[in-house]
Amino acid sequence: MSIKQRTKSLKSRVNKLSDGFYQLKVLNELERVDKGEIDRFDRALLRAGFDAIRPAKIEVLQINIGKLCNQTCAHCHVDAGPDRKEEQMSKTDLETCLKILDRHNIPKVDITGGAPEMNVHFRWFVQECRSLGVEVMHRCNLTIIQANKKYKDLPDFFAQHQVHVISSLPYFSKNRTDRQRGDGVFEDSIKSLIQLNERGYGIEGTGLQLDLVYNPTGAFLPGDQCQLEAEFKRQLFRRYRISFNKLYAITNLPISRFLEYLIESGNYEIYMAELVQAFNPATIDGLMCRTTISVSWDGFLYDCDFNQMLDLKVQTNQNHINNFDSYSLSQRTIAIGQHCFGCTAGSGSSCGGEIQAK
Repeated sequence: MSIKQRTKSLKSRVNKLSDGFYQLKVLNELERVDKGEIDRFDRALLRAGFDAIRPAKIEVLQINIGKLCNQTCAHCHVDAGPDRKEEQMSKTDLETCLKILDRHNIPKVDITGGAPEMNVHFRWFVQECRSLGVEVMHRCNLTIIQANKKYKDLPDFFAQHQVHVISSLPYFSKNRTDRQRGDGVFEDSIKSLIQLNERGYGIEGTGLQLDLVYNPTGAFLPGDQCQLEAEFKRQLFRRYRISFNKLYAITNLPISRFLEYLIESGNYEIYMAELVQAFNPATIDGLMCRTTISVSWDGFLYDCDFNQMLDLKVQTNQNHINNFDSYSLSQRTIAIGQHCFGCTAGSGSSCGGEIQAK
């Protein structure tokens, strides 16, 4: 799919939005990209010596097992929430994913949502992955542990199956966290982190990995990941005696709710210009789209979960888990767009945080 075709696809998606002002702002920006008034990502790649982004060996199968969530976060690029009850991966499709992990020797699965725990097959799927010897990375929003009695034992379940827990915590203070993720989120997150620590998570020598994810609360790039990690560790331990392993600093991409925020706050053009100006070709080799295949709740394949939200499927004829073909995937060209400036800005951004150490 060419840049023009992808732009046309994005325009079609934008035209379905109900807010006329929102439509106009985004479409005007896309027209400026088409006219060459704003740098295009494919041109930036060419100047850096890349005709395209090519895949490497698949190391991670990232699966969005449902958009149902107990929260409605302002920065959520998945647009998850309590109203997304129908968009849940079936057990049949999860079984297909297990076959893919096994047959293609993919060593890691990254389980995302929504709140993945709200899929009724979540625990079964984790157990089956572990029985295959697959490392399970799990994106937990922390508050789900406090949301309902049936989730109270999640810390024990995670520890029993040695799940690598990755959790969003925008900041080590209540105001900034609740502003991004909703009232009461910070307090519930702290309770859950304490419970995870009690099971050994984030404690040296236990082998139970607990990582946190930092997203900026406004229209700016994240700061230095090492410095942020050191400050988070100092503040969380000083205030709550909480420990964790790593902090991932992730750039907010201009997609879904964060895109709406940029438009409504008048920061869209400024933020996009910042991303374009911060383009760093040294990040390209480490982009997550090169080693990850993203799977939507209905089984379609994408180069990353950001492309998934823009409905930019992998550029092969085999774009569903039912016809998963590792060879055709290895020969594909990765689908790109203006949002890719987000992952290549500054030190770069991936689901594992910074790409290039400063």
